[in-house]
Amino acid sequence: MEKSTMSVIVLVLPLFVLHLQYSEVHSLSKNHPHDFSYLKFVYNASDPELEGTYDYIVVGGGTSGCSLAATLSEKYSVLVLERGTIPTEYPNLLTTDGFVYNLQQEDNGQTPVQRFVSGDGIDNVRGRVLGGTSMINAGVYARANISFYKQSGIEWDMDLVKKAYKWIEDTIVFRPNWQQWQALAGHGLFQAGISPHNRFSLNHKPGIRLTGSTFDNHGTRHAADELLNNGNANNLRVGVDATVENIIFLNSRRALSAVGVVYSDAKGQSHQAFVHSKGEVILSAGTIGTPQLLLLSGVGPESYLSSLKIKVNHDNPYVGQYVYDNPRNFVNILPPKPPKPSYVTELGITDDFYQCSISMSNYSTPPFSLFPSPSYPLPTSTFAHIVNKISGPLSYGYVTLRSSIDARVAPNVKFNYFSNPTDLSHCVSGMKNIGNFLRTNNLKPYRAHPHLPGIDGFNFFGKPLPKNQSDDASFEKFCRDTVASYWHYHGGCLVGKVVDDRLRVMGIDSLRVVDASTFPSMPASHPQGFYMMLGRYMGIKIMQDR
Repeated sequence: MEKSTMSVIVLVLPLFVLHLQYSEVHSLSKNHPHDFSYLKFVYNASDPELEGTYDYIVVGGGTSGCSLAATLSEKYSVLVLERGTIPTEYPNLLTTDGFVYNLQQEDNGQTPVQRFVSGDGIDNVRGRVLGGTSMINAGVYARANISFYKQSGIEWDMDLVKKAYKWIEDTIVFRPNWQQWQALAGHGLFQAGISPHNRFSLNHKPGIRLTGSTFDNHGTRHAADELLNNGNANNLRVGVDATVENIIFLNSRRALSAVGVVYSDAKGQSHQAFVHSKGEVILSAGTIGTPQLLLLSGVGPESYLSSLKIKVNHDNPYVGQYVYDNPRNFVNILPPKPPKPSYVTELGITDDFYQCSISMSNYSTPPFSLFPSPSYPLPTSTFAHIVNKISGPLSYGYVTLRSSIDARVAPNVKFNYFSNPTDLSHCVSGMKNIGNFLRTNNLKPYRAHPHLPGIDGFNFFGKPLPKNQSDDASFEKFCRDTVASYWHYHGGCLVGKVVDDRLRVMGIDSLRVVDASTFPSMPASHPQGFYMMLGRYMGIKIMQDR
């Protein structure tokens, strides 16, 4: 599949479009408390009420799984199994300030943010709570690039796509208010050559725009878990602290079929749930969790599974392969007069030969996961974290098992950042764009030494940008030295290799995958909007087919 060559610049800055009119009509959600009405049909995994037979079992109550389950429950019985607990256990999840707090927490095996180190030696995080990573991310909401649909390997009903987006947006998406740092960056991007200004829009398009957020303007987070409120409470059950260990298969003369799952509760006790004859097991456990579960269930490369003494149920050499993460490279500046902390709302998208994204945020204290094992002291005052994101990317890695018997043990993950030289050249271009951005007049008030030329006037902490814009070798070294994760994992169960164009696992009946593992490229600068829409879209398609 070809990758889009559109580059994306994402800015966390105060917004300068407060008085601009909508460029499109959007009926977005209004400010309100996080809605936990769905708790009336949430059970602990140890509850025997969950054990039974359903039309659909959805493994993973995250970004895609919640919207998928809510949709299917309109007509059918649905069980959602989520390895994490309910968000009310962690009130800090629900505020903009809590975004930083939760990334700083130590991982004790039960916290909503699961930390892991990839095979590249890079610190990473995953969501481990009902709502998934939509409960711990920066809240940026955008629709997918239109070219993504054409390259995805799926024939989309675009009218249904629009309706599915609206279903999400009417529930948990907001138009952000003005933020000082966001506005500053928007003006700076314009001075750096990014145009036109598209005002407010959720659509991926070249230029600068104000986009949506899943934080409302009171600072309250809204996330995929609230989409469960749109489901039919009589048909929907959600099990939390439920780790799915294996898929149960029936191997008949006709075909291999998924008929249920084995899951364990927090005490390690085993339970089972099954699907009716016309039902399905649907995996929505994400780029890391979905391949892991397939491998544990004997679906993957035959020689690899046999070497681990796992019974081979279906040989597929591509399970866990072609796993991608967008590299994140950055600089940090300490302004003499720090702006108030902000979250991402302003996006800048360039349409040229390389792929990159610049994301800027400012924090009063630095989240652990912003920095890959820094060797320098982190600041205690507000600072600006200016990030380059490489879209695509072309480099890819894999997911393999660390334990062949325990799903609670995180798998091995390696992304092989910059193994494709094109990604490295894109990073060089993106970091040079950051240099151009820092040289704009809009950034002058944030220079510690305004009389110094170029980028010399900034007080950097950590690795500073190379001063010579024409020294590609220095920029390449900078990219390799500062690489970190953008936490936008995708791949591992690709369309055309593991699943077909309806996301059904090839060679196995009644088994489907609906999550980020099915695509080899990013749908937009920030993916959560697309994956929430994907759950709604596929739920409707499944019901139409049935």
